[in-house]
Amino acid sequence: MRVYVPLTLSGLAEAHRAGELGTGPLVAYAVTPALREWYLSDDIEELEYAALNRAALASLRLLAADPATARRRVVVAADVPDGAAAADPDRGLDPAALGEVRVAGPLPLAKAAAVHVDSADAETDVSAAAEALAAADGGDDDAQFVVDCAEDHELLWYATQELPNLV
Repeated sequence: MRVYVPLTLSGLAEAHRAGELGTGPLVAYAVTPALREWYLSDDIEELEYAALNRAALASLRLLAADPATARRRVVVAADVPDGAAAADPDRGLDPAALGEVRVAGPLPLAKAAAVHVDSADAETDVSAAAEALAAADGGDDDAQFVVDCAEDHELLWYATQELPNLV
């Protein structure tokens, strides 16, 4: 199963030093039944892209909680055994938890398939979105527009061999 783990650049640097994304349980995003139902598609590539975007939003939440870290969203795509990731049945239909899974055990960085990171030109919009996120969650339409502007930036794809250059 492919999972998408939200991080920050400092979190990615720590994962690179430790050789693992964490010891578990880790919050990640994947193609879950609830995400399939919400997205209304059977195209696995579209569904995985939706899960990646859910993880990018979770990365934005990490940035909002840590104003000192670089203002770039980071998502690590990793492959785990099918039974290693499970959706919380109590949150399955919660719109805020669509695609959310918990990865039970340690997740070695060697299981990473790719790393997705914002480009430098997205930093201004991502920074503004991180600051506006709480207001957007509260229903402020103007703040939601600011968050949407960050989501307009596509995350760049990096091979795992490029990880040392990213951190």
